[in-house]
Amino acid sequence: MSKKKNMAGFIICFVVTLLLMLAFLELNKNRIIGYVLTLLISGFYFYAYKTRLKQKKLLSKIFLYLLWVVSFAAAVAISWPKVKPVPAVDYKDPVKTGVVETQYGAVQGVVTEDGAVEIYAGIPYAKPPVGELRWKAPQDPDKWEGVRRADMFAPMSMQPTHLPIYNSLAQIIGYHDYKISLNDNYIPPVSEDSLYVNVWKPATSETKLPVVVYVHGGSLQTGQPWYQDYSGEGLAREGVVVVNMGYRLGVFGYYADEELIAESADGTTGNYGLLDQIKALKWVNDNIEAFGGDPTNITLAGESAGSASVSAICVSPLAKGLFTRAVMESSTVAPVEPTHSFRLLDEALKSGAELKARYNCDTVADLRNVSAEKLVGEADTQHHMTVDGYALEKTPYEYYMAGEYNEQEVIHGYNRHEADAFLIFSNATLKNYEGRVRDYFKEYSDEVLKLYPATTDDEAKANWAEIWGAIFFDYPHYCYNRLSVMNGTPTYQYYFTKDNGRLGAWHSGEEVYLYGNIPADSKLYDDYDRKLSDAMLQYFVNFAKTGNPNGEGLALWQQNTASEDVMEFGDNYGMIKEREHELFAILDKMQDFSAKR
Repeated sequence: MSKKKNMAGFIICFVVTLLLMLAFLELNKNRIIGYVLTLLISGFYFYAYKTRLKQKKLLSKIFLYLLWVVSFAAAVAISWPKVKPVPAVDYKDPVKTGVVETQYGAVQGVVTEDGAVEIYAGIPYAKPPVGELRWKAPQDPDKWEGVRRADMFAPMSMQPTHLPIYNSLAQIIGYHDYKISLNDNYIPPVSEDSLYVNVWKPATSETKLPVVVYVHGGSLQTGQPWYQDYSGEGLAREGVVVVNMGYRLGVFGYYADEELIAESADGTTGNYGLLDQIKALKWVNDNIEAFGGDPTNITLAGESAGSASVSAICVSPLAKGLFTRAVMESSTVAPVEPTHSFRLLDEALKSGAELKARYNCDTVADLRNVSAEKLVGEADTQHHMTVDGYALEKTPYEYYMAGEYNEQEVIHGYNRHEADAFLIFSNATLKNYEGRVRDYFKEYSDEVLKLYPATTDDEAKANWAEIWGAIFFDYPHYCYNRLSVMNGTPTYQYYFTKDNGRLGAWHSGEEVYLYGNIPADSKLYDDYDRKLSDAMLQYFVNFAKTGNPNGEGLALWQQNTASEDVMEFGDNYGMIKEREHELFAILDKMQDFSAKR
């Protein structure tokens, strides 16, 4: 009986370990050879145990088990996923589009499997910003001969990367959604050579279609243009031409240095990522007509740090006349002292000098010789736009108070639980809660603690999430809304509250709805989710076409006025009074904010 129990225990241990190994290979996107080697190694281990070690001492069994695990580690290393560009479509032998002539050369894209949308991926809008062009304003790309293939997305901009298994686990934990597949066993490339645009257009011969140019988020440190939630495919199916771009991130996009000011003909530093975005916008103006788009009807959109970038472009003199209207999701740089993705030049220069010292570099030329792979670790210290005197001559608040801005109409808003995803692993506790509040709010901290008292760790964590979200996401929109209304800009504000099987109305949760990209086969979304997405997408399409989101069959979305009504997108959608947020009044006092001339 004892022998049978021992064998049963071995089989259970063997099966569980093997399943964990196979799960790791899938989550880490290892190649097929890893599965083959793992099964062979496991078969050998099972045979050796059953025929040789069943009667041996425990130490021998442990040694063989460890040998099995070490052999598996070797199989993982041998089958590590290859670096491979992300294809524009995910079916074999995709249908090619016709040839489109841009000002720099001809391109040919691919068509979605159902034939409804054409995608042109990886079109250069600037020279690769490498070597001597690192930390310089983007330059026109070189022209090319022949027809350039546009069926693969360009590399992600240089950014910190994680093991593939990390991304898979984030998909499971954060989205509660994961599809097992052996067709995605590769890693997307990252590179300084990332200044490319992607175009989605309806597969139609129509011209003068409205255009949406999208700027991705990621704290100006991370992100990629091909992410499914904000793919241009949903809008393109509704008759809109969509463009997005890669732009320099982290230290490559936002490093500032006095020496760079001196070498620049425009006296600029610290805003290279912002200049990339404006360069891409100029490319759209010059080339989008060839894709059926109307260069006089461009909507600029973005989310999170992408929205902060849109907010900056809305006041940049370099972008005057390059677009008509804006959509800003979950960030602006409108406060007197912006709380998201922004810093003043003195702070940027000080941070840049510290970085140069860390690498023992005396000059920018020395720093340009440091490899991108080493510098990418500085993303956390260099990811803020600044007032450089060129792209931004003063703060966005000062521009709006002077009535100097570029957008003619705007949609903007934020989500109910903006901070939740960032603070999943927050260490806010009752013990450190008051100290955190006092560190940030200084002489106003007693007022904040009165608004948000905490008597337990759970209350402290929840309060800190509410405060953090208000500071970095909600309050910037509150400021922008008052400035926009003051200037008489047609302003449509939303508040996204829809919860589903993910993290609720979390940061970026609105995107898959707004851009019409809810997966058809996803069990996370029910019929109402799809109905809500259809409505949000139609508001967006109407806005892109005319500057007014309203249309037949939709609840009336009123412009913001003194009543400060907002459109709620939640379990129901319609107009509500903007929520009273007493913390905003405290932040106004801290910033000496006023939207009155």
